[in-house]
Amino acid sequence: MPVLQHGAVRIRYEEAGAGVPLLILPGGGLHATIDYVTGTAPFDAIASLRDAYRCIATDLRNAPRGGSAGPLEIDRPWDAFTDDQLALMDHLGIDRFLVLGYCIGGPMIWNLLKRAPGRVIAAVLAQPSGFRPEQPDLFYQNNIAGWAPALCAARPEITMEMAAAFLTRMYRERADFVMTVSRDFVRGCQTPVLILPDDIPAHPYAVAMESARLAPNAQVSLYPWKEPKEHVPLAVRHIRSFLRAYRDGG
Repeated sequence: MPVLQHGAVRIRYEEAGAGVPLLILPGGGLHATIDYVTGTAPFDAIASLRDAYRCIATDLRNAPRGGSAGPLEIDRPWDAFTDDQLALMDHLGIDRFLVLGYCIGGPMIWNLLKRAPGRVIAAVLAQPSGFRPEQPDLFYQNNIAGWAPALCAARPEITMEMAAAFLTRMYRERADFVMTVSRDFVRGCQTPVLILPDDIPAHPYAVAMESARLAPNAQVSLYPWKEPKEHVPLAVRHIRSFLRAYRDGG
């Protein structure tokens, strides 16, 4: 896979297909890599959409099994990931693009829309992550146990104390709603979004539906769409029609 060296950050990415650029953000939380899209996700967005779009997927910075790495920016975790996404688009000479994100890609998409609203044509949030009040420390606890030790083992310059501070800033200080933006932001966001809700601890249905109600140009897929398996092609068909409607900026 090609690699972009952007300052102190190395970004591994993959391209497939041709047409309007579609940035694909893998799920899997802080373990997110391209392998999630092709092997773990409810549908493979690259295989499903490469016939009509220039699909661009990346490993998340500092995913332990990924090929992207860089500083652990404790004071700005979400913005650091957004920096990487925008740097890759700049490197590829892409100004405006579509975006599809699974899981952690949901909060990242909202941050992209906040940081670069004129560049994102339309967005698909599949099983987006969000804050669940009845399990308020879910993301911190999952990652301090499941992500931080692997990262520290591979990167001796990163300590568990640094990882804890990073996770605190990322998940405890933004412990509300979609974690990256406010309800007022979503209410005022004019970018078309399609939301495919889920309802597991990390992907609260209530947050997905509240986002859909607030965003003025939102659509929602059928629910449930992951089970039974026969529903997944219907959801992909909705994604294709949604993207087709906006891929020319319409």
